[in-house]
Formats: sequence, structure tokens, C-alpha cells
Amino acid sequence: MARILITSAIPYINGIKHLGNLVGSQLPADLYARYMRQRGHEVLFLCATDEHGTPAELAAAKTGEPVAEFCARMHAVQADIAAGFRLSFDKFGRSSSQQNHRLTQHFAAMLDKAGLISEVSEKQVFSVTDNRFLPDRYIEGTCPNCGYDKARGDQCENCTKQLDPTDLINPRSAISGSTELEVRETKHLYLRQSQMRGKLTEWIESKADWPILTTSIARKWLDDGDGLQDRGITRDLDWGVPVQKGDAPWPGMEGKVFYVWFDAPIEYIACAAEWAEEKGLDDAAWQRWWRTGHGAQDVRYVQFMGKDNVPFHTLSFPTTIMGANTIAGEDWKLVDYIKAFNYLNYDGGQFSTSQGRGIFMDQALSILPADYWRWWLLSHAPESSDAEFTWENFQASINKDLADVLGNFVSRVTKFCAAKFTTEVPKSGPMTEAENRLMVDLTTRIRAYEGFMEAIEVRKAAAELRAIWVLANEYLQATAPWTAVKTDPARAATIIALSLNLIRVYAVLSRPFIPDAAEALLAALHTGDDSWPDDIVAALTTLPQGHAFSVPEVTFAKITDDQRADWQIRFAGKRD
Repeated sequence: MARILITSAIPYINGIKHLGNLVGSQLPADLYARYMRQRGHEVLFLCATDEHGTPAELAAAKTGEPVAEFCARMHAVQADIAAGFRLSFDKFGRSSSQQNHRLTQHFAAMLDKAGLISEVSEKQVFSVTDNRFLPDRYIEGTCPNCGYDKARGDQCENCTKQLDPTDLINPRSAISGSTELEVRETKHLYLRQSQMRGKLTEWIESKADWPILTTSIARKWLDDGDGLQDRGITRDLDWGVPVQKGDAPWPGMEGKVFYVWFDAPIEYIACAAEWAEEKGLDDAAWQRWWRTGHGAQDVRYVQFMGKDNVPFHTLSFPTTIMGANTIAGEDWKLVDYIKAFNYLNYDGGQFSTSQGRGIFMDQALSILPADYWRWWLLSHAPESSDAEFTWENFQASINKDLADVLGNFVSRVTKFCAAKFTTEVPKSGPMTEAENRLMVDLTTRIRAYEGFMEAIEVRKAAAELRAIWVLANEYLQATAPWTAVKTDPARAATIIALSLNLIRVYAVLSRPFIPDAAEALLAALHTGDDSWPDDIVAALTTLPQGHAFSVPEVTFAKITDDQRADWQIRFAGKRD
């Protein structure tokens, strides 16, 4: 039994996430966590809400709530939606937790001790009306590149050009709309990432098994002269982790907080501490996952994220960990494998949380159960390139894969058995060449499926699972029990007994992708036996003669043309 630590990129608190966010981190992480648990491994699957920084303050200001209350409310909303998609987190934490405050301040102290933090004077935009420095995202104006009039001070969302606040035409405060802005001097702490270039390069080069997407992004930043720069880790904000050296004040940094990109990844560790506290466990319970001197040397740590998060997780966060370890003498666990994803686009354009473009997680669950979305998103996961959600493709995939292949097999077998025999597994007779060939083919494909799941090749795993479902339909067509029952009922009984057992096998194999349907199939079969089919011959005799079952409701309903047309209009790309 292995011990596997899994984290997915933590979503911003500033709103409900869209399907592109879901498939870029949380959903494939859940697929992997579910699979590894089914195979008997010890898994700790962690995620959280990212609650600090400008997006949280701006979102709270729009609702008129104090930012702490807004974050608490939105955490509950995101947790509820995650449960709706059956995301099996062991803990869904909060970056505003006291555990994260303590750990962030601890890491800052260790990095300062290691000589990896410097104090830098810099010029920033100050709003006279708001009486505060404005972080980049608090400044809006017209993009000099494309003319978009709501570009932010760090990037134009319309044309994606990277910007500085001083680049904007007619800049204004995003808080008050005031144009009374000045450039003033302020001091901030910088993480000296450039000092770690050699160690980071050596570490990245040692990861030959990582996805090309992950390593290519990391290498680009390492090789680019403008990439691995020292980065500010503090901001002039009210909401965030106060800048301290552990428990001690940090002279000259009074009233400042750590920048969100610095404290957010540390929440992965803090989330484990939150989990332990919630369970009534001591510090050793979470340290065995995160500190090599406490048992974490035996842990395999896997991260899931969209490609935009790769630079932070291959360079910035590792700088924090390596700095504390190799220079300050601590023993924190570094990631072993990073699974990165490209973008999922929406119906000819891009998803956008700020512009409300696309279908969002709560909307998706309002029209169809989670399994429909889980299947489409995972079977179309943007691994090797960007992918696109279209309603036509969604309808076709659901109808062909879930309804016509898996659902149709379950319906045909259970209804036929109930009509021609009883709602019990009939007596099985001698196996023929058809059964032997099926078992060989199933064994080959199940082993391939396991390989893809262990390698986290999501689309290949989905394709292999579908191929496993297809084998059952091909077997049924070839053996034709509806014909055999007229002349050789014993032969028909053998076919159906095996097929009922095959439904159980399919429920077990499919559970990581479509957990609700899997549970429904096991319940219809009146069995709690969810053992993995390591031996397919034994697996196909698990339900004995006389074992009762129920004919299940429709496993997957087809999406009609009228439904698709309605949804295309209702979700035309702008959230209400």
C-alpha cells in the first residue's frame, strides 16, 4: 500500500468557478484520488479556497459585505458545489485559516534566515481619494494595445497583454473610480528566486517523467532572462496574512500583508493541519504527510493544476520549500509529480469568470447530474492541447458513450433476465469460446486502463474504459441470448449470468469517473462487493446463482435536440 498526497490548485474565493476551472485541476485530481483509494492506497486529497489578495477584496466590495464574511459565505458555497460534483476531498480548507497564517509567517522567517528575502523600495500607484496604495488589480483603465476600457493594471483580459499600471490610458481606482492617482514610494519584501536558479534547474531536469506541458513551461521561465526574477511577496492591503517573522514583528513592514501568491501554496500544507485539527488528531498526523523527518519520505506527492499555475508551482513554491530545507535546515516535502492541463474553451470563445462567459459549476448541476459533466469533461480533458466545449459535442458524447453503450447494456441485460427468467442471477453453465475470448479481451483492456490511470493519462483512461463497456455490447450481440432462450435456455442463462456479473465489474471500474452511477448499479445488484477485478474470471462469478437484483431506473437519459437547443440559448456565454 502506497501513501499518496494529492492537491489541486486552490480556486479563488471571488465567485463560482466555471467548467474550465473544474477540469483544469479539481476534477482530474478527484479521479486520481478515487482510483488510488479503490486500489487500496492511503490517500490524502486536499484543496481549499484562496481567500486573500485583490480579487477577494473587490468581490466583497461589490456585495457590500466585510471581506471576512464574504469569504466565509463563498467558502460554504464552493464547498457545496464541490460536493455536488462528488469531489472527494479529505479536507476543503481556507487560506485564511490560522494554520496558514502561522505557517506563512514561519516560512517567511526561515527564508529570511536563509538570506532569500530582501527589502526593496519601489514606486506604486497611490489613490488620494481612497488613501491607500493600489495593487495592480485595483487599477483599471484603457488598454494601450487593444483599447479595452476595463483593462487591469497587471493584464488586459481582452487581449491578454501583460501591463504595468502606468501603461494604462486614463487609469482609475477600481475601488472608488477616482482618477486622483499619484506614484509614491513604498517598501516591500522580495523573495530572491534568482538565487535558486541552479537548484531549481537541477530539480526540474531530474523530472524526466513529468508531462511535457509542465516541464516546458518551467524551462521557459528558467531560460527566459525576464522569467525567474525576484518577486515581491508583500502588499499594502488590509486583508491577508500580517507580515511577521514567525511570532515576531517585522520592522518596517507594519500594516502590510503577504502577497496572495506567496501564502496560497503554503495553504496546501496548512490544509493538512486543518484536517488533523478537525479530526482531533495531533500535529504528527499531518506532519507524516509533509515532513520527511516525520514519515513523509514515503509519500508520493502529486499536484494538479492549469498551465497558468505551473510557474508558481515549479519555481516560486519550490523556492519557498527548498529555501527552508536546503538553507534553513528544515524537512518539508517537495512535489513528486505535477500534472498540468491546457485550457478548456467555451463554444467558440474563452471561459471568463470576471466577464461571466461560459457555463458555471452551479448552472451545470442545475440542468444535469454530476456524472454527465464528469464524464464529458474527463473524456475531453485538455491534456495535450486546449479543448473546446460545444453543446453539440456534449450531447453526442453523452448519448453515444453513457446512454448507448453503458446504459443500454445494463438495461438490456436486467430487463431481459427479469422477463425471461427472474430477478435473480440464473444458473450458469459451461463457458464457450465467446466467454473465453471476452475474458482475455477484458483482462487486456483492464490492465491497460489501470496503466493509464496510474500514469494520469486521463483521456486515454476514459477511452479505454469506454472500450471496456463496448466489449459487453459486442459480446451480447454475438451471443444473442434473446435467440438462444428459444432453443437453449441454459445457454441463454449462462450469457445473462455472466452479463449481470459484468455490470458489477463495470460499476467498480467506472466509479472514479461516474461515482453516482456506479453506486446506483451496485445498489440495483444488491451487492456491497466493490472488489477490483484483478482476476476477471473470478470477478465474473462474484454474484452467485440465485442472487437477487432489481431492474434499475434508466442509468443515463439521452439529451434531446430540444434540450440542447434550449441550453445553447440559456447559456449563450453571459452569466446573469
